Amino acid sequence: MTFPPPKSEAPVQRFEQATAAARDALEKLVAAANEAGWGTEEISVALLKAAQFLNDANKKDPDPADDPVISDAPGKREQIGHGELFD
Repeated sequence: MTFPPPKSEAPVQRFEQATAAARDALEKLVAAANEAGWGTEEISVALLKAAQFLNDANKKDPDPADDPVISDAPGKREQIGHGELFD
């Protein structure tokens, strides 16, 4: 799936462009969900909940790419024979 880049730097126009692009993407996603057997209302509510989760996560950590890699965390040990990690 591709998402169009913004065509403007003005906040109002960027918001309008983002809204139109998001609506288009969601319409396609809802159509695909409908084809898979999901109802429009149930998938719409699920998408709202997922969007709220992503918004909340972004507020808590706006740039997760700056977080340390788990393998760099202190106290990491490898479980012998399976490769799982535990503290």
